[in-house]
Amino acid sequence: MTKLLEELCNAFGPSGDEAEVRTLLKKEMKKHLKDVRVDKFGNLICRKEGKGPRIMLAAHMDEIGLMIKDIKEDGSIRFSTIGGIEPITLVGQEVIIKTKKGKKINGVISFEELQNDYAIEELPSVDELYIDIGLDKKAVKKLGIEVGDYALPKTKFKTLGSKDIISGKALDDRIGCYILVEIAKRLKKSSADIFFVFTVQEEIGLYGAHTSVHAVDPDYGIAVETTNAEDAGEEDVVQIGKGPVLILKDSEIITNECLDDDLRLVARKLKKPLQLKVEELGTTDATKIMLSKGGVPSTTLSVAVRNIHSTISVSSLKDVQDVLAILLEFLKKPPRTCIK
Repeated sequence: MTKLLEELCNAFGPSGDEAEVRTLLKKEMKKHLKDVRVDKFGNLICRKEGKGPRIMLAAHMDEIGLMIKDIKEDGSIRFSTIGGIEPITLVGQEVIIKTKKGKKINGVISFEELQNDYAIEELPSVDELYIDIGLDKKAVKKLGIEVGDYALPKTKFKTLGSKDIISGKALDDRIGCYILVEIAKRLKKSSADIFFVFTVQEEIGLYGAHTSVHAVDPDYGIAVETTNAEDAGEEDVVQIGKGPVLILKDSEIITNECLDDDLRLVARKLKKPLQLKVEELGTTDATKIMLSKGGVPSTTLSVAVRNIHSTISVSSLKDVQDVLAILLEFLKKPPRTCIK
């Protein structure tokens, strides 16, 4: 089960440079569907045609990352963050820089106190961090590294304490991408007209969902996502391994009650645990789907992930399997409308 998920998580795909991920997904989706295309913005849109309601399933291909913004005389490579990354998680990490010609170069993130072995009295800001490849500016440029190049943590997909616990970069949202591929593979009978949309540039503004929804023109949509676990400390709110997470509210959306109720009924029917979440921060592609074409009912079904906006995250395969099971059952007899 994990081979494709591992390939997806290990693929290089920050916001704005999703080509490697898209190529992998396009190859997989062509095994199961005939209607597979890439739009002008870079979204991968795949259709399983039917006579029932038009349903948009969205999962974003892009991941958080870094973009080179300056190369100093001493060869230190300064960067800007792409998406929300906690600076503390970058310190001391290995990264891969990808040049415009596709060459990949290893580096290490450092800052002055760490490099010189001085006492570290306070945590550095992003502006104080840099990538060190051990060369001066002239040699750095000779390798083809320039402003605008991307860099990502050099982290590989793996299991941790058990085969159920997975770890790696880009679990947000290669997990969702994996689930969409598995739905296309396993769903044999459905009246629905289903669009599997793998979106770009979610991490910096939900842009792919905003553009693709106009082409799809769905009756309703579901963002298949990940969400931050809240299971450290004394109070467990949202935990990994305790079931899918249905988002009822985030910073920008109150999800569609009709869709939420139907998904809850399916989970109950399958005897799958379902965690409910109301949060103050963050949002998903569901928001852009909802606010388009005069308004489109939408919701978000997620997998809980620890350390979600860091260089390495942790999640549960069982939760991934349960989201897949719920969506497969839901799509067998989906509602025609979602107004309540």
